[in-house]
Amino acid sequence: MEYEAVIGLEIHAQLLTSSKAFCSCSTKFGAQPNMNTCPICQGMPGTLPVFNKRALEYTIKMALACNCSINGISRFARKNYYYPDLPKNYQISQYELPVSEHGWVIIETEQGPRKIGITRIHMEEDAGKLVHDERNPVSYVDYNRTGVPLIEIVSEPDMRTPEEASSYLKTLHSILVYLRICDGNMEEGSFRCDANVSVRPVGTVEFGTKTELKNMNSFKNVQKGLHYEINRHTEIVREGGRIIQETRLFDPTSGATVSMRSKEQAHDYRYFPDPDLLPLRVDEEWITEIKNGLPELPAEKKERFIKDFGIPPYDAGVLTASRELAEYFEEVVNYFNNPKLVSNWIMTEFMRVLKADESSVKDSLVKPAQLAELLRMIEDGKISGKIAKTVFDEMWATGFSPDKIVLEKGLLQVSDTSELESIISKILDDNPAEVKKYLDGKTQVVGFFVGQVMKASKGKANPGLVNKILSEQLSKLSA
Repeated sequence: MEYEAVIGLEIHAQLLTSSKAFCSCSTKFGAQPNMNTCPICQGMPGTLPVFNKRALEYTIKMALACNCSINGISRFARKNYYYPDLPKNYQISQYELPVSEHGWVIIETEQGPRKIGITRIHMEEDAGKLVHDERNPVSYVDYNRTGVPLIEIVSEPDMRTPEEASSYLKTLHSILVYLRICDGNMEEGSFRCDANVSVRPVGTVEFGTKTELKNMNSFKNVQKGLHYEINRHTEIVREGGRIIQETRLFDPTSGATVSMRSKEQAHDYRYFPDPDLLPLRVDEEWITEIKNGLPELPAEKKERFIKDFGIPPYDAGVLTASRELAEYFEEVVNYFNNPKLVSNWIMTEFMRVLKADESSVKDSLVKPAQLAELLRMIEDGKISGKIAKTVFDEMWATGFSPDKIVLEKGLLQVSDTSELESIISKILDDNPAEVKKYLDGKTQVVGFFVGQVMKASKGKANPGLVNKILSEQLSKLSA
């Protein structure tokens, strides 16, 4: 019997507000432990939460970008459970009346586009953080993160493979960052994922017993963890065993999942409306205002790049994966109207140094106008493509303009016909054996001659002119 997986994801994204969800404490990452706290987020008796309207605005932005309907009235609820990093012993979340529901996004798969449903996008506050002492059986609690505003994006169980789950995760990550409502930093916990997975015989409708993989913070680990769980479920079911509904952790080192605890049900949390917070009422006028202010989203931008710039879908997908990279590309094209050449350089040289330096587009010392100037120098025959790569590395390190670097280092391409004729004549005279091979029909030896010319000119010879002159001189020898 063949089995298929049923996968649903719950994504937690930290909203880019400067203050917490229900108090004025800073949300800045990296502060000393327990510095960004106050009696409200520490859950002191007698304190009252005050709602952060910006967090609601950001939640509505994401909901609209994911084609969700916005509920006119929503309500906060208390999610009750005990854990040392939860000072109030409950988390302010939403339950039966979320901000938004019934949305969808389109993801890219090897079989083509797929529509993945979104059950709901609701608001909640984050818990704190436990820091475990590696030398002693002691854990320390840092409450800086307590009360930081989150949205939880709950998918429908529409995904069937780990690759689809990874594509869905990347799609939502890209939308969040495009909207500039989440920095998407997975290492800092700004974007993390819980995955629910089960298996069932192909062709059946009923779901199998699910397990949950908790707090995965990389696209690769989500795929690996799901692959492991699907194989584990399938093996147990085929042998007549029973899947236990539980929460598990993925260990990247071993590539396996381990049991963490039995899986809670909604009634275990004893949800009830938070008595300290009034229901939220969102009017249509504000929703329309937010909708009109949405930026062009990744899928729309990709289609426009393909249509307007004539670049392949793959290039457009790479360039639009990041809003900053897409904006950089467009600005370069505004200065130098050769989209394919610009695309090639950004995807190779520009992204190469970005990755090597672990830096972002906004940190680049090579401004769009400077990259356009460098590409124009290639097109005008002032420098070769090979020399341009050397110039680009110097631009990246110094921020200097390409013409300044080329002039100071004497890198202008040699396009003097008489000088190149002289170099080529000498090379042909110095290599009679290779000339004979060419005359005997072994035309691939031309590559040897071109290499020798480039070596003699220190890489500065104009390749097009070299090939032209070389062809003419060899033709004369053949006559």
